[in-house]
Amino acid sequence: MKIEQIYTGCLAQGAYYIESEGEAVVIDPLREIDPYVQKAARNGAIIKYVFETHFHADFVSGHLDLAKATGATIVYGPTAAPSFEAHIATDGEIFKIGKVTITALHTPGHTLESTCYLLKDEQGKELGLFSGDTLFIGDVGRPDLAQKADHITQEDLAGLLYDSLRSKIMPLPDTLIVYPAHGAGSACGKNMSKETTDTFGHQKQTNYALRADMSKQEFIKEVTEGLTAPPQYFPLNVQLNKQGYESINEVLKKGTHPLGVEAFEAAANETDALILDTRDPQTFAKGFIPNSINIGIDGNFAPWVGALIPDIKQTILIVAEEGRQEEVVTRLARVGYDYAIGYLKGGIDAWKKAGKEIDTIKSITATELAAIQEADANINVLDVRKQSEYEAEHIKGAVNASLDYINDSMQQVDKNNTWYVHCAGGYRSMIFISILKARGFDNLIDIKGGFKALKETGKFAITDFVCPNTML
Repeated sequence: MKIEQIYTGCLAQGAYYIESEGEAVVIDPLREIDPYVQKAARNGAIIKYVFETHFHADFVSGHLDLAKATGATIVYGPTAAPSFEAHIATDGEIFKIGKVTITALHTPGHTLESTCYLLKDEQGKELGLFSGDTLFIGDVGRPDLAQKADHITQEDLAGLLYDSLRSKIMPLPDTLIVYPAHGAGSACGKNMSKETTDTFGHQKQTNYALRADMSKQEFIKEVTEGLTAPPQYFPLNVQLNKQGYESINEVLKKGTHPLGVEAFEAAANETDALILDTRDPQTFAKGFIPNSINIGIDGNFAPWVGALIPDIKQTILIVAEEGRQEEVVTRLARVGYDYAIGYLKGGIDAWKKAGKEIDTIKSITATELAAIQEADANINVLDVRKQSEYEAEHIKGAVNASLDYINDSMQQVDKNNTWYVHCAGGYRSMIFISILKARGFDNLIDIKGGFKALKETGKFAITDFVCPNTML
């Protein structure tokens, strides 16, 4: 028997491949299915089932394309009602794969159809729990994502989650390995560990939500406390996963269509397409097409696209490093952004050679900012990290304007003043500045290396006191 976790760091997502005696299953696959198909082919195995733990909100699953390519049966848990052919498992239903079995355990709470899958060997010994978003390492799934769709409160869902954990999960043996759908960095929970698997026994000792002496009301309070608003693309991804979507091959074909400079410019001028520049932030700052938005491919690209581009049907024109266009389109498609219509052939160099207009963003070092502050103690510093990061520690006098809520945050920025903008390391600050620059804010200066670099200079007062955000 083979068990393989296929972890995608930029989404903090774990898919799973299980194989026994020439039969295989895939649990919670990503949209690009070739790795699963090729793995089975190399091993001479047939993919028999595609198990889905629930209708995912943070990514578009590959269940439809994988089933079509392999003939596998898509399996959801009880109460699921997809718009395509699938097997809806009953609670406790057993599926045989080679010499092993997988049992569906209905565990509503994160969503009403949420289901864990319990793997047993040929002797019936429980080996692993594929827990989806019901149980993470260090956390449990947030109970607020399904409330609107299912007309139920987050407290009601949290109560269901408590019951699911206590009745279905807690009785399982301590030796069991927990294989969750997500790790640290996912917005599907609030306290996830960077570890992506663990023994159930250790989780019972360390996971706050599994305390044996915890009452239902205590659980509901702790699980719902401190939840921030989910990214706005989440319900749109749920809809795609539930109702279906275009084949990834068609999406790639459209998105990787090369456009010469004139064709790219015409498309930008004649459509409502967003120009998405995916290059490194500092490279972007040195020269970009006016009104471009920078979200670097080498950061948490897909989640930030989902958080900042409100319409998943937004047409997108891509500027990318040579050879990375397909990667960009693939990672857009992972979160449901299927409407890329092409990329700039030859990249920004071709644009420059054609004599087209170029814009820039000024970027300075932390040491340079220290010198500026020494000459003028009243400079405006804008910290675009999350509020929790800001509250933990920040530059004294800095205003917090979180990128996560940029439409609200930008209200604090007086475009007539000069602002020195930083995040933790320089990735988010360039996103923030590029968006505001496209909206007519021209007095924003980026700090290279972000808060880390500022702190390392030793020249800035650091505080954990939360200063009120005021218009300067």
